Amino acid sequence: MVSLQTIRANNASLKTLGPELVAVFGTFSLLSPYVCLTVGGTSGIGETAAREFVRHTLAPRVYLIGRSEAQASRIVSELSKLNPDGKVSFIKSDISLLRGVDKACDEIKGKESRVNLLFLSAGILTSKGRDETAEGLDKKFSLHYYSRMRFIYNLLPQLNAAATSSTDANNDGRLSRVVSVLSPGREGRLLLDDLSLKSNYSLANCAAHACTMNSLAVGELAASNPETSFIHAYPGAVKTNADREFGPLVRLAISLLMLSFWPWVVPLPECGERHVYAATSTAFPPKAAGGKEAEKAAVGADGVKGSGAYLVHWDGSTCGNEKILSDCKSKGAAKKVWEHTLEVFEKICGQEGGKY
Repeated sequence: MVSLQTIRANNASLKTLGPELVAVFGTFSLLSPYVCLTVGGTSGIGETAAREFVRHTLAPRVYLIGRSEAQASRIVSELSKLNPDGKVSFIKSDISLLRGVDKACDEIKGKESRVNLLFLSAGILTSKGRDETAEGLDKKFSLHYYSRMRFIYNLLPQLNAAATSSTDANNDGRLSRVVSVLSPGREGRLLLDDLSLKSNYSLANCAAHACTMNSLAVGELAASNPETSFIHAYPGAVKTNADREFGPLVRLAISLLMLSFWPWVVPLPECGERHVYAATSTAFPPKAAGGKEAEKAAVGADGVKGSGAYLVHWDGSTCGNEKILSDCKSKGAAKKVWEHTLEVFEKICGQEGGKY
């Protein structure tokens, strides 16, 4: 477990580096102005992570993406007061739709040539069965996997630019990191002939597929983008408003259940601190860092130190269901998952009104 003292020391150091530094992930140097994109940043984990990030960085440019303009207005105002030198913007978009993701990304790409941190936490709790969007994907599954991968896919040029935009001969590059917050360690069996669960949908299958596909995808992405770190992070038991789609009785039951587990619940502010640590710590370098940085790095999703893809538990340690992931490796599942993901993108986004 990474202590809160270590977490806070890491985060507090971000502000002291000053605006003249070029951001290099391996040496923990950050450049101002700093670009952070928080998807799902108007609710719960995304909001508290954005708050901690803004608090500890110099002149950041932060984009919050979500559905609620009124809620976002409050958060933008609070974050702007927290760091007057920063710039916080809100982009309204329904990111359960891949075309909604494209719209948000187009706006970002029109303003930014680089993105240093892509933080993905949008999601819902639901008791519904398959809830198909106009694009032919289940809404929950889309938010927990396909939408996130579409953000990464669209913004890879900006992430890679952030990694290679250093102008200081003493530094190797800038911070370039993706954090997808879901449930590493809870990987489950994949139905490789029905990855989108068109024919075999259940909440349990959806949870297993979304988790396992996130864990496999970060490995594929790190291998092909060695200058960027990819993290699948588990937040622990955190009380957020992800239960907003339930009725009042179910929300009450969830609240009572959370009370019974209160000793094990991670306070929301601490959750934000820990995710900023995951998003900035040198413990999770990109694959290209190599050398001494890899020796000091956390063990990656493939069991190799400093591999650029990490499955991170709420306490900062690494995790993952080794039995399931080993089975996936033996079946070449990671490649199949990514090929399937690109096929979904092509069918939905490659043509007007496309559907999978």
